[in-house]
Amino acid sequence: MGYTVGQVSAFAGVTVRTLHHYDRTGLLSPGGRSRAGYRHYEDGDLARLQQILFYRELGFPLGEIAEILADPQANALEHLRTRQRQLTSEITRLRQLAEVAERAIEVQQTGVSLTPEERFEVFGEIAFDLSYATDAQLKWRDSKGHREAMARASAHTKEDWRRLMAEAAAWRAELLAGHDDGEPADSERIMDIAEGHRLYVSRWFTPCPPEMHRRIADDFAADPRAFALVVPPSQQRPGLAAYLAEAVHANASRHTHIENQI
Repeated sequence: MGYTVGQVSAFAGVTVRTLHHYDRTGLLSPGGRSRAGYRHYEDGDLARLQQILFYRELGFPLGEIAEILADPQANALEHLRTRQRQLTSEITRLRQLAEVAERAIEVQQTGVSLTPEERFEVFGEIAFDLSYATDAQLKWRDSKGHREAMARASAHTKEDWRRLMAEAAAWRAELLAGHDDGEPADSERIMDIAEGHRLYVSRWFTPCPPEMHRRIADDFAADPRAFALVVPPSQQRPGLAAYLAEAVHANASRHTHIENQI
């Protein structure tokens, strides 16, 4: 039983134009004839088409495919090995390009205009999770504070980042010491530490009123990726993110109490 060019096109997933091109170049010509004299593809032709499509999927040019099919015993294995090396090299190149693109996206979404080497030098263990940066961009895209923070972050120089990271490290040491001393989260000492973080955000990124600080702290408690921006995993303690959030809420309530007394 033979198959028309239209039938082969339909079940092989190639266009009629492509099959005609294969026929004109001699790569694949229908070997059968119908009673009416029309050319039909037979089973052997379909097997050859399957080989052609296999090599095409691997990226072989048609001329090389013709060589392989002309003498498969002598050439196929070496051709495949050569193509495997080419594909491996191309995969490596594409991975490198993907890493470059990821770094470019990260710079845009985190607002940190530093080279990868400068980032490692300045931030050390503190890492920007690209998935969190993307989620935050979507979550806070309508927030004036978020837009201002990103704009100010992108304007910071390398020296600015050195200074703000040094301040962050000193603040983090105070937080860890208070937590490890067993100081209650709503004590004056820990609330003052929470206030220090609020002022730090205001100083370096965007005005941070107490209610905004509450939302930031809630994000720390709910999302480990967010908390890792202020306390790297190697320095974290169980319950520390919730402890900080409690201190921030207590400090915000303290502000409200003071304002009501004025």
